[in-house]
Amino acid sequence: MSTRTDREYEEKVLQWRARKYDELVRENGWLALAGLFWLNEGRNLIGSNPMCEVILPERAPTFIGVAELKGQKVRFTAAEGVRVKVNGRLVDKAVLRSSQEAKPSFITWEETLRMVVHEHAGRFAIRIWDNAQKERLNFPPLKWFPINRQFRIPARYTRYEQPLMTEHPDTFGDVVEDRLDGYVTFRFASSTFKLDATEKADGSLFIRFRDQTSGVETYPPSRYCYTEPVKNGRVTLDFNFAYNPPCAFTPYATCIFAPLQNTLPFRVEAGERY
Repeated sequence: MSTRTDREYEEKVLQWRARKYDELVRENGWLALAGLFWLNEGRNLIGSNPMCEVILPERAPTFIGVAELKGQKVRFTAAEGVRVKVNGRLVDKAVLRSSQEAKPSFITWEETLRMVVHEHAGRFAIRIWDNAQKERLNFPPLKWFPINRQFRIPARYTRYEQPLMTEHPDTFGDVVEDRLDGYVTFRFASSTFKLDATEKADGSLFIRFRDQTSGVETYPPSRYCYTEPVKNGRVTLDFNFAYNPPCAFTPYATCIFAPLQNTLPFRVEAGERY
């Protein structure tokens, strides 16, 4: 790289790191999460009363409403006299679209509390954000390896004839199925390696991986990495953009980790540390 290109690349990485920090601390970011409550079939009470199935922070009303789960549908009914909005509109009742849908239904109370139906591995929960949480305001800077161009590696992408549904471990110690569309192959230290990947709508690849730093300097279950869009079967695998999944920072995230075959037998000293 020329000196100018070198500086531009470093600035790109630093700007991306700043955005990763913002994703954690911003309003309704990962550090604003305050709860994740799995719904039972039937009626689930929502409120600050500890007897509720979905427990809100203490400043919330004792009883804010009911989320009723029937099969794959969740219906919300607000408690009498409680002003609750769904996607900005005051409601008494609403059918709630989950976080997996194009336009989820966000329930808000007094602008600081936000809830959504969260779907994971076929189960439904209410996820809660509390923007008054102190963690958002005093979270320390993230830790990173120095930018290392050795881990910016040209790779070839090969698509599977049919997407594979394979088993991955998740946050809760369960094994869930997730889609893999193909794999990247690349050379490092005179050897060839392979990582399975999932295609995204913009043509980029999403890769979950482990390496010999996992559990030592980096988050034990795995790190995540996105590539830029694939062009003519070619892609750059840049581990300087590797980062920790949100469950490294909050117990209320539902993460899927790297499949066993995505374990690299060398140290990837690039990207986010833990």
